[in-house]
Amino acid sequence: MAEWEIRKIRHDASDLVMRAVQPTLWLLIFGEVFTRVRAIPTGNVSYLAFMSPGILSQSVLFISIFAGIAIIWERDLGVIHKFLASPTPRGALVLGKALSTGIRSIPQAIVIYLLAFILGVHLNPNPLAILGVLFMALMGAACFSTLSLIIACLLKTRDRVMGIGQVITMPMFFASNAIYPIDIMPPWLQVIARVNPLTYVVDGIRMLMIGEGINATSLITDFGVIFVVTTVLIIIGAQLYPRIVQ
Repeated sequence: MAEWEIRKIRHDASDLVMRAVQPTLWLLIFGEVFTRVRAIPTGNVSYLAFMSPGILSQSVLFISIFAGIAIIWERDLGVIHKFLASPTPRGALVLGKALSTGIRSIPQAIVIYLLAFILGVHLNPNPLAILGVLFMALMGAACFSTLSLIIACLLKTRDRVMGIGQVITMPMFFASNAIYPIDIMPPWLQVIARVNPLTYVVDGIRMLMIGEGINATSLITDFGVIFVVTTVLIIIGAQLYPRIVQ
């Protein structure tokens, strides 16, 4: 299923180009303006450098949270029925979908990486750090796409999945450390931010991407939290996957 997604991207890359527009505007307009205003404390790095990993994570979230709509299209075309009739484990089907969305997020991450470099953000040149950023982007996309799949299995219509995706996307984005530090949030919002999976995606990518305040324990925690959340969601998704055709 992941290889199938690669072939679709190779034959039609227009979707990736269109999805790169929004994060580009965030960096070029929002990031450049607030770097000059200096209204948000970001320590020893510029606001644009602080924000770039957050926008990369935002792109991962946005490309993943509507992945469940594709499941409904496949159901309507009869593809899901063929998958379910095969001896393939349900968990493998859900994991394949998660990995396919993760693969789709990697070109997005590369585009934002290059744009941040062009805008003068000092990036960590360590090849292992770059691979770590791409791996975290893949894991984050797998996590959020599996959440979208679960929503699709429960709601079963494109309009409902689109509506729920729009409802939860912006709260997840703004209730994270993507565009401002957790420390400046009100206490109640800090609690939400610390249970928000996007926060850990942003934190891991930020440490690796700009090389500021890298802490092995925090990095392991970030990867560990996303791995555990994704695993739990895949298990739930495997149980709910047959419901999409009921």
